[in-house]
Parts: sequence; structure tokens; C-alpha cells
Amino acid sequence: MVTRIEVVNGGVGQTRYMPAKLNSDQGGTAAAAVRASDASVQHVLSQSANPQQFCSALAKLFGVRATEVALMRLQKGLLSFLYPEQLKTAGSIPVSSSSAVASHTASTKKTELYNAFVKVKHASIFESVKLIQSDGDPTEQNTIQKLMSAPVLDAQRRVLGVIQVCRKGYDPANAGPDFTQDDLQQLELAAKVLSNLPFIK
Repeated sequence: MVTRIEVVNGGVGQTRYMPAKLNSDQGGTAAAAVRASDASVQHVLSQSANPQQFCSALAKLFGVRATEVALMRLQKGLLSFLYPEQLKTAGSIPVSSSSAVASHTASTKKTELYNAFVKVKHASIFESVKLIQSDGDPTEQNTIQKLMSAPVLDAQRRVLGVIQVCRKGYDPANAGPDFTQDDLQQLELAAKVLSNLPFIK
């Protein structure tokens, strides 16, 4: 059975980042630590001058390869890749597409998590593109086993793009640990930071 979690932006995940006054009886110290962690994540991501810097920082946050992060910008009904570099010329994804997860994320404005991604109907053409790592070596052509996908929304909740983080491998165990609800919330936070950066607008 496919593991799938959907969280509406501005809903469950958003509350984690709202400032709150907690006394020591309510675990204020722990909550402050979480907020401090989120603040540091926001600071690091907000310093990104281009898509490559942002995606590289996001990859470090989730412990994945830089080529396991994808960033797409929405223009005229099409999602075009800003990162990885090799996918910029591989074509665009229509938001109306019924087979692309990124299109579903953009059209529903919902964050999604798939820890059994190979069982999900999706457009696999982009997986066949050979990606180059930052050190110049090509990555192994492994299958996406686990994936998180989040819409990038402006203040009026208009879709600016989609950010995705995946884990690739020969099988789910080889790809690494499952993504968690906390990971999904971190990706929502990253998407919120990204919405204010000039290269996504």
C-alpha cells in the first residue's frame, strides 16, 4: 500500500512556526529550541543568491545529494526546472498533466509525501536524464524511491513553483530512511523562505 501524507499549507505544518508564549510548565525550553532551529534554517536558506545555492543548502538539511533536490518555477501554465541544471533543457511540465506529481502539487497547493514512490503513477521521463554532481561526476541512475513535494506560494497563495526532495536507490532500503512528518514541515518552511527570493518570482 502506498504511504501518502498530505498537509494543506497554512494548516498543520504552519502552526509549528508561529511564535508562542510558553511557560516552563508547558515545555517552553523545548519549544524555544525548535523555534531557534527553524530560525537558523530560515537564515541559511534566505542567504541563497540562486537556485543552486538554495537547493544545495536544502540537500544538506535533509542529508540527500544535491541532485536529489528539484526546483521548478511556474510560468504560463508550465513548470520549468531551475535546478538541477541538466533538467533545465529537458522540457517543462504542464500544470494540467495528470501523470506528474509536481503538477498535482501545484494544482492542489498541497504538500505531499510518498515513501513508496515507485508505486505511485508518475512521469518518469526526467529520471532518465543523467545528472552531474557538484564535483563533476555523474550520479548513478537510481530510481526515486521516496519523495516530498511542496508548492511555493506567495502571500496571496498564488503558485510560484514547486520544490521537491527525493531519495534515490535500487530499492527503498538502499535509498535511506523514510521521510517523516517533521521533514515535511521543514520543507514547508523552506518553501515559505523560497517564496521571498527573487529567482522564483
